[in-house]
Amino acid sequence: MIARLQRVLALSILVSMAAWLAWRWPHSPVQAVLGALAPLAIHLLVMATQFALMHRANRADPAPRARCGQVLAAWWAESMAALAVFGWRQPFRHRSQPDWLPGEPTGRRGVVLIHGFMCNRGLWLPWFARLRAQGHAYVAVNLEPIMGSIDDYAATIDEAVQRVTQATGRAPVLLCHSMGGLAARAWLRAYEADARVYRVLTLGTPHGGTWLGRFSSAVNGRQMNLSSDWLQALLRAEPPGRAALFACWYSNCDNIVFPAHTAALAGADNRFAPGLGHVQMAYAPAVVDACLAEIGRD
Repeated sequence: MIARLQRVLALSILVSMAAWLAWRWPHSPVQAVLGALAPLAIHLLVMATQFALMHRANRADPAPRARCGQVLAAWWAESMAALAVFGWRQPFRHRSQPDWLPGEPTGRRGVVLIHGFMCNRGLWLPWFARLRAQGHAYVAVNLEPIMGSIDDYAATIDEAVQRVTQATGRAPVLLCHSMGGLAARAWLRAYEADARVYRVLTLGTPHGGTWLGRFSSAVNGRQMNLSSDWLQALLRAEPPGRAALFACWYSNCDNIVFPAHTAALAGADNRFAPGLGHVQMAYAPAVVDACLAEIGRD
């Protein structure tokens, strides 16, 4: 569903840009080019607004506050990463590489990849080649309904965990971006599945909610509001020691999950990744290398 919606949006924007260029070029090439670039300018402005709100909200956060130069660099990197993800990988390439479950066990631990809000498995495309090269079987899920309750995703995750476990004979690692980490926690609660997973790695997951959640009308968006009733109930239901399964990366330049400390989880191995935007965090070399090292640990 999300691929279809983003495909329609991307193609509509491209057609509108082409139509504007064709219409205005004979009259004013400069006006034609500037008008055609308007969607990119709007994208950059929206991203800048997110970063401005984030930087303001992080003033009193316990995490080290980002320098203005870090915020500016993160804004540009995040803007480009978001274009690649939402304009290409998710709408057009999400099925280009299938899950990899080798017929013969490789001796390596497998991975279940869980995307976040308004995303699909296309988010993880750059990871697939490296996971396969290191012998890690993987399944990348699509979470639907896209605006339903986070609790509704537990069955999808459980099926993926079963498939990877059967292919490898070992409990898998869950690699989660954003809301995907909350979906993993909801699965652990629903299935009491602590013994069925080796490690849960979260990148920019709003474990404590996010300031932006107040603006969402989606069920899962409201569940991610700061200290929402759903988040509080999830936390109360978790047994002592479950958080030790988690390694959580968080950033002082996360433009979606802020204040920064909300992406950390009490009792987990919380890892500060300064200067990284929300989508950018899923591709930052230092974060990717650290996650692969965790996945490869025996």
